[in-house]
Amino acid sequence: MNRPDFIKHWTELEEPEANSYPGDTEPMGLDAPLSAALGITRIGIHHVRLLPGRRTSYPHAESTEQEFVYVLAGTPDVWIDGVLHPLAEGECVAFPSGTGICHTFINNTRNEVRLMVIGERPRDDNRIRYPRNEAYELTRADRWADWPARPLGDHDGKPD
Repeated sequence: MNRPDFIKHWTELEEPEANSYPGDTEPMGLDAPLSAALGITRIGIHHVRLLPGRRTSYPHAESTEQEFVYVLAGTPDVWIDGVLHPLAEGECVAFPSGTGICHTFINNTRNEVRLMVIGERPRDDNRIRYPRNEAYELTRADRWADWPARPLGDHDGKPD
């Protein structure tokens, strides 16, 4: 009996190359886009592996898209508004849309980190703020110019 196409292990779906930003060679997380591969169209679900010394993205905030991250394995730091907060397996973090909470996840350990990232599919009305990468932000048509300003700590948002 053959298994249905909507049953997969994340390792079957992981993309071979790490994500990176245009014009930047810094490798980010290794992504397995679960929802897209399994036919889910309204929400985005990703299994993300962070190798030591990597982060999920540039620190950012989104105007209309919500995001939820669950730590499956490892002990990453979540960068929130310029401050690192250590996380443990089983902890989760939610980012409501429109709050201006800037974030990324960083693996400053010697072990792999695995995250389950769930959010809305890309929305045409979404705008994004990149407070530590303003030159990149200026290149984007979806720049969030009127974001709710929040104080930023001193951390640069990059892995140690």
